[in-house]
Amino acid sequence: MARFNRKGVTKILFAETIASTTYMPTLVEITGATDYTKLIAAVDGFSIENQEIETPDMDSTFVSKIPGDDSAADSSLTFYEDDTTDTIETDLAKGTEGFILIARKGKASSTKGLDVYPVRVASNSSTVTADNEAAKLMVKFSITDRPLLNATIPTA
Repeated sequence: MARFNRKGVTKILFAETIASTTYMPTLVEITGATDYTKLIAAVDGFSIENQEIETPDMDSTFVSKIPGDDSAADSSLTFYEDDTTDTIETDLAKGTEGFILIARKGKASSTKGLDVYPVRVASNSSTVTADNEAAKLMVKFSITDRPLLNATIPTA
Protein backbone atom coordinates (compact mmCIF):
# COMPACT_ATOMS: atom_id res chain seq x y z
CA MET A 1 0.00 0.00 0.00
CA ALA A 2 1.53 3.27 -1.12
CA ARG A 3 1.24 6.29 1.16
CA PHE A 4 0.41 9.64 -0.33
CA ASN A 5 0.05 13.31 0.51
CA ARG A 6 -3.50 14.69 0.20
CA LYS A 7 -2.13 17.96 -1.21
CA GLY A 8 -2.06 17.65 -4.97
CA VAL A 9 -4.21 14.48 -4.93
CA THR A 10 -7.46 15.14 -3.05
CA LYS A 11 -10.06 17.21 -4.91
CA ILE A 12 -12.91 19.14 -3.27
CA LEU A 13 -15.91 20.09 -5.37
CA PHE A 14 -19.39 21.55 -4.94
CA ALA A 15 -22.36 20.19 -6.91
CA GLU A 16 -25.67 22.02 -6.86
CA THR A 17 -27.62 18.83 -7.54
CA ILE A 18 -27.23 15.07 -7.56
CA ALA A 19 -30.15 13.14 -9.00
CA SER A 20 -29.63 9.87 -7.10
CA THR A 21 -31.38 9.51 -3.74
CA THR A 22 -28.32 7.57 -2.53
CA TYR A 23 -26.15 10.63 -3.38
CA MET A 24 -24.04 8.68 -5.88
CA PRO A 25 -23.18 11.26 -8.53
CA THR A 26 -22.86 10.44 -12.20
CA LEU A 27 -19.65 11.23 -14.05
CA VAL A 28 -21.50 14.12 -15.71
CA GLU A 29 -22.49 15.52 -12.28
CA ILE A 30 -18.90 15.23 -11.05
CA THR A 31 -17.54 16.87 -14.19
CA GLY A 32 -20.13 19.67 -13.90
CA ALA A 33 -19.35 20.34 -10.22
CA THR A 34 -17.30 23.40 -9.30
CA ASP A 35 -13.75 22.42 -8.32
CA TYR A 36 -12.70 24.62 -5.39
CA THR A 37 -9.51 22.67 -4.58
CA LYS A 38 -7.06 25.42 -5.60
CA LEU A 39 -8.91 28.05 -3.52
CA ILE A 40 -8.98 26.08 -0.25
CA ALA A 41 -6.61 26.97 2.58
CA ALA A 42 -8.06 24.62 5.24
CA VAL A 43 -10.61 21.84 5.69
CA ASP A 44 -12.26 21.01 9.00
CA GLY A 45 -14.77 18.28 9.86
CA PHE A 46 -16.46 16.38 7.03
CA SER A 47 -16.53 13.22 9.10
CA ILE A 48 -19.05 11.13 11.00
CA GLU A 49 -18.86 10.86 14.78
CA ASN A 50 -20.61 8.34 16.98
CA GLN A 51 -22.22 9.32 20.27
CA GLU A 52 -21.49 6.22 22.30
CA ILE A 53 -23.88 5.07 25.02
CA GLU A 54 -22.47 4.11 28.39
CA THR A 55 -23.72 0.73 29.64
CA PRO A 56 -22.56 0.31 33.25
CA ASP A 57 -23.67 -2.73 35.20
CA MET A 58 -23.50 -3.90 38.79
CA ASP A 59 -21.04 -6.70 38.01
CA SER A 60 -18.06 -4.44 37.26
CA THR A 61 -16.50 -1.07 38.02
CA PHE A 62 -15.65 -0.81 34.32
CA VAL A 63 -18.16 1.23 32.31
CA SER A 64 -18.60 -0.39 28.92
CA LYS A 65 -20.04 1.37 25.88
CA ILE A 66 -22.12 0.52 22.84
CA PRO A 67 -22.45 2.46 19.59
CA GLY A 68 -25.15 5.13 19.65
CA ASP A 69 -26.39 7.73 17.20
CA ASP A 70 -24.16 9.02 14.43
CA SER A 71 -23.80 12.73 13.72
CA ALA A 72 -21.70 14.90 11.47
CA ALA A 73 -18.75 16.82 12.84
CA ASP A 74 -18.87 20.61 12.59
CA SER A 75 -17.60 21.17 9.06
CA SER A 76 -16.06 24.11 7.24
CA LEU A 77 -13.87 25.09 4.33
CA THR A 78 -11.56 28.08 4.57
CA PHE A 79 -10.93 29.77 1.23
CA TYR A 80 -8.41 32.36 0.11
CA GLU A 81 -10.30 35.60 -0.44
CA ASP A 82 -10.06 37.19 -3.89
CA ASP A 83 -9.64 40.98 -4.03
CA THR A 84 -11.36 41.33 -7.42
CA THR A 85 -14.20 38.77 -7.47
CA ASP A 86 -16.73 37.53 -4.95
CA THR A 87 -17.22 34.02 -6.36
CA ILE A 88 -17.12 32.22 -3.00
CA GLU A 89 -19.34 34.81 -1.33
CA THR A 90 -21.92 34.44 -4.13
CA ASP A 91 -21.71 30.73 -4.99
CA LEU A 92 -21.68 29.61 -1.34
CA ALA A 93 -23.94 32.25 0.21
CA LYS A 94 -25.71 31.47 3.49
CA GLY A 95 -28.59 29.07 2.86
CA THR A 96 -27.18 27.58 -0.35
CA GLU A 97 -27.88 23.85 -0.59
CA GLY A 98 -25.93 21.28 -2.52
CA PHE A 99 -23.24 18.64 -2.13
CA ILE A 100 -19.59 18.76 -1.09
CA LEU A 101 -17.70 16.06 -2.99
CA ILE A 102 -14.36 15.04 -1.55
CA ALA A 103 -12.41 12.83 -3.94
CA ARG A 104 -9.82 11.72 -1.40
CA LYS A 105 -7.65 9.81 -3.89
CA GLY A 106 -8.29 12.00 -6.93
CA LYS A 107 -11.22 12.19 -9.31
CA ALA A 108 -10.14 9.86 -12.11
CA SER A 109 -12.85 7.37 -13.07
CA SER A 110 -12.78 4.03 -11.19
CA THR A 111 -10.92 5.62 -8.25
CA LYS A 112 -12.27 4.74 -4.79
CA GLY A 113 -12.48 7.25 -1.97
CA LEU A 114 -15.31 9.57 -3.04
CA ASP A 115 -17.26 11.07 -0.13
CA VAL A 116 -20.47 13.01 -0.85
CA TYR A 117 -21.92 15.27 1.84
CA PRO A 118 -25.38 16.82 1.39
CA VAL A 119 -24.97 20.32 2.84
CA ARG A 120 -26.53 23.70 3.51
CA VAL A 121 -24.27 26.73 3.98
CA ALA A 122 -24.66 27.86 7.60
CA SER A 123 -22.42 30.92 7.31
CA ASN A 124 -19.98 32.59 4.96
CA SER A 125 -17.77 35.24 6.50
CA SER A 126 -14.34 36.77 6.14
CA THR A 127 -11.73 36.06 8.77
CA VAL A 128 -10.22 39.48 9.42
CA THR A 129 -6.82 39.46 11.11
CA ALA A 130 -3.79 41.68 11.48
CA ASP A 131 -1.46 38.70 11.06
CA ASN A 132 0.94 38.45 8.15
CA GLU A 133 -1.16 36.06 6.08
CA ALA A 134 -3.40 35.91 3.04
CA ALA A 135 -6.99 37.12 3.44
CA LYS A 136 -9.45 34.26 3.96
CA LEU A 137 -13.15 33.42 4.05
CA MET A 138 -14.62 30.64 6.18
CA VAL A 139 -17.71 28.81 4.96
CA LYS A 140 -19.43 26.66 7.59
CA PHE A 141 -21.68 23.84 6.43
CA SER A 142 -24.55 21.96 8.06
CA ILE A 143 -24.51 18.36 6.90
CA THR A 144 -28.18 17.63 6.30
CA ASP A 145 -28.24 13.84 5.84
CA ARG A 146 -26.03 10.77 6.17
CA PRO A 147 -23.25 11.15 3.57
CA LEU A 148 -22.18 8.62 0.99
CA LEU A 149 -18.69 7.48 1.98
CA ASN A 150 -15.90 5.72 0.08
CA ALA A 151 -17.72 5.40 -3.23
CA THR A 152 -15.99 4.73 -6.54
CA ILE A 153 -15.83 7.47 -9.17
CA PRO A 154 -18.06 6.25 -12.02
CA THR A 155 -16.61 5.42 -15.42
CA ALA A 156 -19.50 6.81 -17.43
